[in-house]
Amino acid sequence: MTAYSFTYLLVNFLTIIICFIASFDKRIRFDRYFFTFLISSTIVAIPFILWDIWFTAHGIWWFDLQYTLGFTLAGLPIEEILFFYCIPFACVFTYFCLNKFFNLSWANAFNNIIVFLSSIVCVLIALLHPDKTYTLVTAVVTLGTLIYLHFIAKCPWIGQASLVFGILMLGFFPVNGVLTGSGIPSPIVNYNPEQFLGIRMWTIPIEDAVYGYSQFLLNIYFFELIKRGFFPTQTA
Repeated sequence: MTAYSFTYLLVNFLTIIICFIASFDKRIRFDRYFFTFLISSTIVAIPFILWDIWFTAHGIWWFDLQYTLGFTLAGLPIEEILFFYCIPFACVFTYFCLNKFFNLSWANAFNNIIVFLSSIVCVLIALLHPDKTYTLVTAVVTLGTLIYLHFIAKCPWIGQASLVFGILMLGFFPVNGVLTGSGIPSPIVNYNPEQFLGIRMWTIPIEDAVYGYSQFLLNIYFFELIKRGFFPTQTA
């Protein structure tokens, strides 16, 4: 174990700690929804973890274990599995708070535009780059997510969720920046250059942002769905 062994764990911890403490604030009381979040995030985490395991096994990306405690499960560092709970917790908490204290419903007027433009981009990217696995899978998953939420589930909040995701990008850059090598000697997560577009925002592959968007939308969807079922008289 080295001085860098706690890096990934520290990224997860710093992402969640302020949100966790603030959850108990009497003006917020997000702590009442911890169990709801745990269920909804697990539903989303399972397919994303399976995706992660498959990509890792096939060398589409891999992890530098010098930045982890060294414990792995199905080829993934334990910290990577925690990532699928810590990051969504911070995201769902932020969404919950912003919608509690501000009226963001105006953004839902752009639902159709967001879904239409995003779908067109995803289709074009998938058709133009079928040989790049990370790019292709990310485009297809995001397209499927948007189609399901908008046309089948008929979620009215895609616009406000997209607005919040834009705000969350302020946190996305430092978190994913460290994971992809910003501020440390080498990346924690390494990508096969043949399997993604090669377009990076700082050190972050652009696919990571799209991947995060679909993951965020699905976490919000299941959180809202289960919250209404468990707490039908409460509002966010």
